[in-house]
Amino acid sequence: MRSDLFELLEEASRLGLQSVISTNGTLIDTSTAGKLAEVGVSYVGISIDGGEKFHDKFRQSKGSFKAALGGIENCQAAGIKTGLRFTITKANAEQIPAVFDIAASVNVRRICFYHLIRSGRAKKLDEQTLTLKQTRQVLDVIIEKTDDLVQKGLVDEVLTVGNHADGPYILIKMAEEIQNHVLSAAEGLKPCPERSRRISTQNYEMARQLLLAAGGNKIGEKIGCVSWDGSVHPDQFWHNYPLGNVKDKTFKEIWGNPAEPVLNKLHKKNEFADTRCLKCKWFDLCKGNFRFLGANGDDENWLNEPPCYLTNEEIA
Repeated sequence: MRSDLFELLEEASRLGLQSVISTNGTLIDTSTAGKLAEVGVSYVGISIDGGEKFHDKFRQSKGSFKAALGGIENCQAAGIKTGLRFTITKANAEQIPAVFDIAASVNVRRICFYHLIRSGRAKKLDEQTLTLKQTRQVLDVIIEKTDDLVQKGLVDEVLTVGNHADGPYILIKMAEEIQNHVLSAAEGLKPCPERSRRISTQNYEMARQLLLAAGGNKIGEKIGCVSWDGSVHPDQFWHNYPLGNVKDKTFKEIWGNPAEPVLNKLHKKNEFADTRCLKCKWFDLCKGNFRFLGANGDDENWLNEPPCYLTNEEIA
């Protein structure tokens, strides 16, 4: 951890910037939580990989699960909003239901699930990338558990991060439920009133409009990353390609450089995207996950990472 962390957070607060922290939570004792609150940290996301036994084994650190829960408790006591973070891999995908249960048990009302992106240290984790079928199964579990906990009043926010196909997939699932509801009514079956309200066409359209307003993938547009050494990247996962350094030029100069080829492509997602994406009926809601994993940004090196898991029938 940087020795000047609190100094940096205090300066961010002075400048009116909102500060959030992602951490394993193990070092957040009562005193540290108090300092984080004092310097204006508004949110702390703490990584949990599953139940206690799995988490400790996965982290290769006995006691790390209890320490993480201690960090959550201390943040909550200091009045800091706290959430759980979980990166999905083949090794821990089956732990997702446990993460929901943990959130409910410690009164954490926000959970973020991250799709694995093969950048940085994750370049060596090809074998941990889910298949397209497994990704769909994982999303189904997240949707089902979210619905369950929302109805019980135990969770407010559940996010998936890194794969913009998730938005269209949710709409596809909603449309399926609406169709099943219509068929059930036609067959004289009495549906659950609560569920009927949730799967209305009005709610479907509201969700579609929200996704359309968000505009899908905003990497290199409304999302950027400045690393610890001043290097600027299109997003926090894209450390393989620096756009410049704020120690040499201002962020505005770097971000608005008309000669920067990668930024130019990212600013023209409607033109420069995977061929399959450009034909997709959901493209305006998604804009794909186009990036390159090496250092060379030539056209032929770009790909959807993580890959789209929607079928050809679903995007036609």
